[in-house]
Parts: sequence; structure tokens; C-alpha cells
Amino acid sequence: MSFALRLKTFFKMRNLSKVLIGIILFTIIVVPIIRMIFYMDLESLQNVFGSELFYTYLLNSFTSTLVATAISIVLGYALAWAITRTNIKVKYLFTILITLPMLIPSISHGMGLIILFGNNGIITRLFGLTESIYGFWGVVTGSVLYSFPIAFIMIADILKYEDHTPYEAADVLGIPKYRQFTSITFPYIRKPMISVIFAVFTMIVTDYGVTLSIGGKFKTLPVMLYEDAVGQLNYSTGSVIGLVLLVPALVAFLFDLFNKDKGNSGYVQKTNTMKSRVNDIIGYVIVSLCSIAVLLVISSFIIQAFATTYPTNMDFTWKHFENTFSKNGAKFLGNSILIAFLTSLVGVTIASATAYLAARVKSKFSSFLHLMAIVSLAVPGLVLGLAYVIIFKKTFIYGTIVILIMVNTVHFFASPYLMIYNAFGKLNENLEEVGHILGIKRARIVFNVLIPQCKYTLVEMFSYFFVNSMMTISAVSFLATPSNKPISLLINQFETYNMMECAAVVALLILVINMLMKGIVYLIRTIGNKYANKKTV
Repeated sequence: MSFALRLKTFFKMRNLSKVLIGIILFTIIVVPIIRMIFYMDLESLQNVFGSELFYTYLLNSFTSTLVATAISIVLGYALAWAITRTNIKVKYLFTILITLPMLIPSISHGMGLIILFGNNGIITRLFGLTESIYGFWGVVTGSVLYSFPIAFIMIADILKYEDHTPYEAADVLGIPKYRQFTSITFPYIRKPMISVIFAVFTMIVTDYGVTLSIGGKFKTLPVMLYEDAVGQLNYSTGSVIGLVLLVPALVAFLFDLFNKDKGNSGYVQKTNTMKSRVNDIIGYVIVSLCSIAVLLVISSFIIQAFATTYPTNMDFTWKHFENTFSKNGAKFLGNSILIAFLTSLVGVTIASATAYLAARVKSKFSSFLHLMAIVSLAVPGLVLGLAYVIIFKKTFIYGTIVILIMVNTVHFFASPYLMIYNAFGKLNENLEEVGHILGIKRARIVFNVLIPQCKYTLVEMFSYFFVNSMMTISAVSFLATPSNKPISLLINQFETYNMMECAAVVALLILVINMLMKGIVYLIRTIGNKYANKKTV
């Protein structure tokens, strides 16, 4: 076979692989959503849109999400400014504390607020508070706790790549700080900040955990969907509500897809860290207050989990852990770890293969494959779970651990995919072509060059899949059975029976395991960097 013919056959195989993976992704992401939409009927449409409760819950969702998003964005920006623009010490420690809420389920934030500010809460008793935490402001506060770390991470990533040179020139010219913000900072952050706002808004509006925990009589559309589909098995009505919830997520996805800011990737000559004692003091105040708020919520779990009978008997005890494990807590914890581990393995493998074909093997099918890989960003977990129930309920995988791994992989696929896609895209694009000329097989280049170069990205991908699979309560709540239930779903069950101590134990277990995973990632990176530095020397 001639070289030209072999090359033609090679590229045909690569295109075939792209099409096959693209079709698989389309089948497991888009097809279930289409099937859910066609599951609706005229009666369910009339039941939903003809109900006053629907419009009440819709208004509740919109108002609480709007307020929580505004607070999260302001708080996230303030924290990102403090970390990236000031010279405060131990930034890494503050960053860990600020992002701790990302390691526990959203429903835990509502539970933590109840322990602190409920009728018999720690702070309620300490200060003699009379206002109830349940309702609108409880949902807003819990949603902020749940979402502000995401806002912080996204905004910090924007700010840390801004060049400080224009600010130095502005200082020399005597331009006031507020003019610098309106003329330099705002134009730089405008487009990416809109993406952040959409992302946070979608994250809050599609969550049901916080409202289910602390909303009381104040209910939102995700809770309505949860109660109809999980509580009453009314999938037709649930499909209509799911379609409504799909709209903001789809709008956010399309906006982000077609409005990528190309101007922020330029060369950064000098990072923008200002030397100002006043700024440092303000930075310390912002990150300290936020860290204290986070630690208060985490501490509430610890007090509730280890106190014999809060608040009458504060003696240390293990009985709540024993009680949790006696109710199959150990089994469900094992389920969660197994699901998270297998989801991570499957997710990293598929995401890496997909990203490689999309980023390193360019063809007319690359855009299609890339679109299929990121489309899950437009599908909320609740909607995805309902869609999977409808399309897979009569198949052999329904009710097994396989479908939980599958739905978690799809739910969390896009972000790890983008991590490795960007990493592959930054490497020399001619490696495979040069290797082919030298007779080196593509597989050797992948395993001997590309993977070693991207090893830390792969570790971060594994961690992302694992942590999110451990704490998710959205899609899996529709698909889990008593035999394969993840431990995160026990929180709502314990809260329903007013077993707050056991719910606190579950939240702590999830937090500790996810912190261990993050610690392992940190050790791998630290040891790897030290080893690389020694080799360089």
C-alpha cells in the first residue's frame, strides 16, 4: 500500500471515529431530552400552565434566583479582587476555605443554615433571634453559599490574566481610579462577566436542594418538578416543568457559545497586583468574613454530628455515626465512592479521547464533535435525570449502578472535556504529522508525549468527576434505587424525619472524602513539580 493511500485510510478512520463518538454523545445527551419533550401531552400542558401554583413557583424561582445571583456575583468579584489584586498573605489557604462549599451537596447549605439560624439554632439561641430563616431569605442565603465559590473561581480566572501595564500608564497620567475601572477594567471584564452571570443564574434557578431544605412554604419550579416526578411519578407534568427549566440553561449555553471573548487571551506583560496597605486591609476583611461564614456552616455540621443531644447535652459522642451506619449509611457511602470512582475513570477516558479527536485531528467533523461534547452544559441535572427515566425505564440498565455512572458522566462531562481540549490545543500541532513522517505510531505519541504533558490536567479531571459525583443529588435522585442509592440522597431523607444529626453526619462524610480527593490531587502536583525541578537541576 502506498504512503498516500495509507494516509487517506488513516484520516478516514479518524473521521469515522469522530462521527461514531459524536453519534454516541448525541444519543445519550440530546435524544433523551427530545424524548422527554415528546413525552408531554395536551393534558399535562394544561395542568401546568393552567395552574396558579406554577406561576407562583415561577415567580419564586425568578425572584430568589435574581437576588441570589446578584449577591453571588458581587461577593465573587470582591473575593476575586482580594485574591488577585492585593498582597494579602496565605492566599492559598483563603482560597481553600472560600471553595469548601463546593465540596458538599446544595441541600447541605440549607441544612447548615437551619442548624445555625433555625428555631433552635446555635446562633438563634446565642443572640435570641426571633426572625425565621425559612422562606425567601433562607433560600437566597443558601443559594449564595452554594454558588458564590463558582462565581469567585470564574471571576478570579478572568482577573488574574489582566495586564497591569495600562493601569500603570493611567496612574502616570493621573487618571482617577473610578475612571480606570470604567475605561480599563469594565471593558475587559464585560463579556466574560456576562457569561459568569448566566452560569450562576442557571446554577441557582435549576437547583432544588436548598429550597427543599429551607424553603418551607416558599417553593420553586425545581421543587415542583422533584415533587411531581419523584414523589408522584407524574412524568408528563415533570416534562413540561423540565422544558421550562431547560430554557435559561439553553440561553446561557448559546450565549456562551456564540459570544466568546477573544480579547482576553493576549500576552500579559505584568500581573495586576497593587501595592496598597488600604487595599490589603480591605482584602483581609473580605476574605476573613467570608471564610468565617463558611466555617460557621461547616462547624454547625460538626457540632450537630458529635453533640449527644443538641442543645441540651453537648457531650462528645459517636452515636449519630453509628445510627447513620445502622440505617445502611455504610452501604450507601460505598455506593457513592464506587459510583464516583467509576464515573471518573469512564469520564476521563471518554473525555480525553473525544478531546483528542476534536483538538488534534482536524476535519469537517471536528466542530460537530466539539458541540456534542459541550452540549451537556445546557442540560440541568434535574432535567437530565427525568429524561433518563423516560427513555431508559424499560431497558436492562434501568435501576442498576450502570445508569447512575452513565448519567453522572454525561452530567459532568463538558467541563473536564474542555480542560483537556484546551490542554491538547496548546501543544505543538505538528507532533503527529512529524511522527508519521518518522514512522512513529500515533499511539506512541499520545502515550509518550501528550499524556505526560497533560498529566496534571487528567488528575484534575478525575478529581472533578469524583467530587461532583460524590455530592450530586439532582439527576441521581430520579434513577437511584434502595440498593444502589448514593449517600448524598440520605440528607433529604434524614431531614424529612427530623434526624438532623444523621444528616449532618452525611454532609461531613461527603466533605471529608472530597477534601481527601483534593488533598491527593495537591500532593500529586506538589511531588510531581519537585521531581521535575530536581530533573531540571
